[in-house]
Amino acid sequence: MVSLKTLQVKEDDDGIRLDRWFKRHFPDIAHSQLEKLLRKGQIRVDGKRAKSNTRIEEGQEIRVPPVKADARPRPKKVTTDNVTDRDVEMLRQSVIHMDDHVIAINKPAGLAVQGGSGQSKHIDAMLNGLQFEMKERPKLIHRLDKDTSGVLLLARSSKAASMLTKAFKTKDVHKIYWAAVVGMPKIKFGKIDMALEKQAGKFGDKVVADQDGKRAVTYYRTVDNAAGKASWLAMMPETGRTHQLRVHCSELGTPILGDGKYGGQEAFLEGAEGVAKQLHLHAKAIKFPHPTGGYFQVVSDLSPHMKATWKYLGFDEKMVVDPFEDFYEQWYEDHE
Repeated sequence: MVSLKTLQVKEDDDGIRLDRWFKRHFPDIAHSQLEKLLRKGQIRVDGKRAKSNTRIEEGQEIRVPPVKADARPRPKKVTTDNVTDRDVEMLRQSVIHMDDHVIAINKPAGLAVQGGSGQSKHIDAMLNGLQFEMKERPKLIHRLDKDTSGVLLLARSSKAASMLTKAFKTKDVHKIYWAAVVGMPKIKFGKIDMALEKQAGKFGDKVVADQDGKRAVTYYRTVDNAAGKASWLAMMPETGRTHQLRVHCSELGTPILGDGKYGGQEAFLEGAEGVAKQLHLHAKAIKFPHPTGGYFQVVSDLSPHMKATWKYLGFDEKMVVDPFEDFYEQWYEDHE
């Protein structure tokens, strides 16, 4: 039973929606209960009626009426039973930037971001290890596929999480991915504008090109190539659909190296013993509005298996000093 309370909004909750505030502080109140209380005017913000999507501000007072907690079972909390000290140390070693608001890690290939079918270990279950001196556990802001490596952002407070989540929704966050693909695009640079749809199949869900699906846009350019057998692509997605880059590369006729799901046997280089049979897709850099103001950029090193492939194919990482500046400069030069 929740008794009558009047609570003041703290700094970490500044700017979030009212329903999110209730979910954080009164998780046993179901959303349906919350909506009913709001409709009746029993919940007030600074003495006024409010809606679930009302943005609250630090210092405001929220009236929480007496209410019985929802009797239905609540979602299970993230378990940390399978997390070892070694796992936590590995995650800490992956940190490439940390300040009072944001942590950026270089996610290893093969490590899932969240739990799912058959996933015994994932980053979400290890986040306590990145709490350090903060009061709150870090929060996931976005995701990367299990087999994709590279920059992953975490928010160190609820306020930072709210600001970064909004930035992703309004497309104020920009990302550069690097991939090794089989073959060479017929057009070295361009824009892929191809709608995608997830379809259920005998061997699991798969994303396919479908004009009735959701619009997906990717800008790409060819940085280098190895005698036409393989190419190094830099890609900047404008949208963030599931497996977008993997499907777009496949539809381009140059599947990402190691991506058997979308490229089949054509996604592997015959006789290339120096190339791992892993997905060669890496979130190289991310640029985002920092909670303290201005834009901030984080760049990550290639994963070990991609470094080995770059060396095998003769690609030189050092030819790109700044992934974003290089992409923009080459794009404009190519379009002159």
